Amino acid sequence: MAKINDILEEIKALTVVEVSDLVKLLEEEFGVSAAAPVAVAAAPVAAAGAAPAAAAAEEKSTYNVVLKGLSAGAKTVSVIKVVKEITGLGLTEAKALVEAAPKAVKENASHDEAKEIEAKLKEAGAEVELQ
Repeated sequence: MAKINDILEEIKALTVVEVSDLVKLLEEEFGVSAAAPVAVAAAPVAAAGAAPAAAAAEEKSTYNVVLKGLSAGAKTVSVIKVVKEITGLGLTEAKALVEAAPKAVKENASHDEAKEIEAKLKEAGAEVELQ
């Protein structure tokens, strides 16, 4: 227990930026996420009658990119190529995914990655939704 108290005292001496960097390093080293417990803890607060707008204002950390379908006049081949590139699927599997829309193309993507995928798919002529 003395070691833990010593570590805690050293952490207290760090700046906020240093603590943030430490958390990132610990997440990478041990393959865990400090964000998961926060999301779980926030759910009971929302269920207890907190304003739904407050829960909605909390930014999501991961998104599912869902292919809703093809835009009017879209070329299916272009969308299949983009889906193939994003997912790493073979041509047949990518075609099946596009034809089975609405279907998730990428799950648990970061905000930036989800926006990038969304832009690529829309450019190819797909209708996309981030969930």
